[in-house]
Amino acid sequence: MNQNNLQALQLGLNGVGRLITLIGVVWLLAALGLGWLIKSFFVLLALLLLAPVVAVIGLRWWLRKNLVQAACPVCDFELTGLNQAEVQCPNCGEPLQAEHGKFKRLMPVGTIDVDAVEVSAQVLED
Repeated sequence: MNQNNLQALQLGLNGVGRLITLIGVVWLLAALGLGWLIKSFFVLLALLLLAPVVAVIGLRWWLRKNLVQAACPVCDFELTGLNQAEVQCPNCGEPLQAEHGKFKRLMPVGTIDVDAVEVSAQVLED
């Protein structure tokens, strides 16, 4: 038996199988109606167009809520960071943490941070 004839027969049956499958799918779609397919295509297209807009609006809202722009408490250099994130001042190198819209110095546990207050001297008379 010539094997080339057998391969040609197999290819021919493959083509017929594909054709029957295509006819079956077209018949099924015609029986069900194509309205659902077109509607779902437009819904998918609308979702693809709206998703980036919603993502940009959501990202802008999140940044407005979590972005902190304040001065370094050590050197008064204006810097930007995310809320509850640790950053390092690029000017003085002090480690800082953003909390409640301001930057605070990070210190080891047990360190007491004090702020110097200038007091005016008064002369007391006896």
